[in-house]
Amino acid sequence: MSTADAMAPIVPVVPGSAPRVLVIRAPYYRDIVDGMTTAAALLLAEANATVETIDVAGAYELPQALRIALRGKQTFDGFVVLGCVVRGETDHYDYICSTAMNGLMNVALQYGICLGTALLTVDTIAQAEARSAETGSNKGAEAAAACLRQIALARQLGAA
Repeated sequence: MSTADAMAPIVPVVPGSAPRVLVIRAPYYRDIVDGMTTAAALLLAEANATVETIDVAGAYELPQALRIALRGKQTFDGFVVLGCVVRGETDHYDYICSTAMNGLMNVALQYGICLGTALLTVDTIAQAEARSAETGSNKGAEAAAACLRQIALARQLGAA
């Protein structure tokens, strides 16, 4: 299934109190990330989630910000991470994508958190636009739905 064929995500039912979610954004490609943020916010609002949003410099800083958030005094039921990396002419793309995605997964696994990730790793801006547009599949909404599903699972299994 391609992005063009994907159905819009369904808002998961999350038992218990309204989930508290932190959205961490790397708005280097502001229009792309804003599009994903809007879609994620709409889906989270439908789930009655309380949302806070922070911005970091770039994709490389996303896992670091996630870990910093976990060290803070505020608590969140889940996290949504949004960003975009567009392939360039150097190996920089490969290093950033790999390091950022591995870093996010390492933090999620080490701390057992509920994480939805929409770090677009694309060849062109057009590909990113297709994944962050108001119509069709939006990876920000998908990440928010994934986060909510993980929160529901954690609550169901008594891990929250």
